[in-house]
Order: sequence, then structure tokens, then C-alpha cells
Amino acid sequence: MKVLVTGGGGFLGQALCRGLLAQGHAVASFSRSRHAGLDVLGVRQLQGDLADPDAVQQAFAEGFDAVLHNAAKAGTWGSYASYFSANVLGTRHVIAACRTHGIGKLVHTSTPSVVHRATHPVEGLGADAVPYGEGVKAHYAASKIIAEREVLAANDAQLATIALRPRLIWGPGDTQILPKLVARARSGRLRLVGDGNNLVDTTYIDNAAQAHLDALAALQPGAACAGNAYFISNGEPWPLREVLNGLLRAADAPQVHATLPFRLAYALGAFCEGAWTLLPLRGEPPMTRFLAEQLSTAHWYAMAPATRDFGYVPQVSMNEGLARLRAALVAGKA
Repeated sequence: MKVLVTGGGGFLGQALCRGLLAQGHAVASFSRSRHAGLDVLGVRQLQGDLADPDAVQQAFAEGFDAVLHNAAKAGTWGSYASYFSANVLGTRHVIAACRTHGIGKLVHTSTPSVVHRATHPVEGLGADAVPYGEGVKAHYAASKIIAEREVLAANDAQLATIALRPRLIWGPGDTQILPKLVARARSGRLRLVGDGNNLVDTTYIDNAAQAHLDALAALQPGAACAGNAYFISNGEPWPLREVLNGLLRAADAPQVHATLPFRLAYALGAFCEGAWTLLPLRGEPPMTRFLAEQLSTAHWYAMAPATRDFGYVPQVSMNEGLARLRAALVAGKA
């Protein structure tokens, strides 16, 4: 197939491009800037902003069979307008361009944050058993709820759609989670919220990419997966304490043992949100109410629906992924 990846230059985006190329597909990327990593792969790069409907229409007019819509504004801080523009309007423009140009498959990268509900845990459930969050305190999650709903509602006989919710993607090439984690550990500013024994799912990068490729292969009008959302992870819930310390060990960074009570972390988050809004301060606040809730709550999911409907079975275990990450860091390739 001829496949377009939005946000192909990012961490997951490049993994998607590598996987598609390995399967023999013709691959192009659509993003705001050019990426040297995609040049190395030989991926054709189309540049533009998802918030610009004309740019999206022009990029999608090249005879693509499928789109992997991976681009999004992530993070824990920023104006609602910026998240709405990138995640909601951008997704609407993607859906519209798929219809205009007769693109038949749309795989949307969503997030488990769409079902976040304060301190309510999600333990061993599939997406069909967990309602969307309400009163979400993070603009990222709120905007992704709208985007996912619209993608799934767009599923029909002409455009088959699916939403995947990978949980905390990590591995070689990560430029977001691991660098921030290591920097805070080395500065002595890293804390566990609660006791750190809450079970959480995460997703090794190769497994996250594999899930998208499996979904793409199975997706077609009337397929079991069409019009549905799925949690994606390694299927190995670990205590958050062990996840963080496993990543830190791979990077030769100090382990985290210090804890912060949830109520104190939540209050700190509320204070930081106010300070960053009123002053305003640069960068992201070190804590938010949403982050305090996420870090202190159990979040792990059933992989059986994804296995049943499009054959996803994670191939790289947590321990193998950590070994690969350490090897890549030692070799200077991550």
C-alpha cells in the first residue's frame, strides 16, 4: 500500500515508518518540519500544519491507500486552544481529506488518558468496558477524547477507522519521557506519588508500532476492529516503582525511592497550575493535578480484544525491552 504517516518524524512516527518500509509499503510523512531521521530512511516528507485544512488536503491528494494519524500535541501544559487546534481540528482535517481523496483506511493514535477519571483505577479491562473520562483536568486528554470520538464516528463503508490507545511508550529513540525522568532523578527532584506500588501498563516502542501495523493489515469496512478503540500495551503490568527504576537503571541514573503523599502532590499540582497560569512561567510545571492522579493510580488493560480483532500479541517483553534500551544507550544510539 501507499501509506501516509502524520507526525512521522516523532518517536512513534519513525518506528511506524520503519515498520511500514520493512513490510514493503511506500511511505510518506506529513509534519510541520523536516526530520533528518526520515531522510536516512528514505521516507518522502510532506510539510504542513494539521490545523491548516488546505495544507492537509494538498498532502493527502497523492493517491494514498491508508493514513496512520499519529501526530498530536502532547504534554501536560499549554493553552486549551493549542491542544484543540492540533488534536481536534487537525483530526477533523485528516478525516475530511481522507473522504475527499478516497482514502479507505484511517488508524488513529489515541491515548488511555481518554478514560481518565480522577483516582479511579482501570484494572484488566478492555476499551469497551471503560467509559470516557468526565471533568478531565488536562487539555491533552480532553482534546483527545473529542478527536477519538470523531474518528470512530467517521467509520463507514467508504472509510474504515480504528483508534489505538498505547500506554506510555518507551525505548531507544525516546526524546521525551526518559530524558525528563533521568534529568529529574540526577537533580534529586524525582518522587513517587503514593507508595509507587500501583500497577501500570507501558508499551515498548516496537510493540506500539507493531499494534498499528497489525491494525492496518486487518482494517477494512465491516472488519471486527472497524469503528472501535483498543488499549495497547506490553500486557505486563508492573508496579510504577519498578517501571521507573528499570528505566533509570538502563540509563545509569539514580533510583527513585522517595515518596510524596497523593494529597500533597495534588495540592502541589494545583499550586503549580495557578502559578504557571498567572505569572506565567516557562516550560511545563513539575506537577499538575492530572499528573498526580495518573502517577498514583493503577492503570493496566486487557490485550485480549486487540488480539482477537486484529491479531496484536506483543513480541518484546519488558525485560527484553529494558535490555535493548540499555544496549542502545551504551552504544550512544538512544
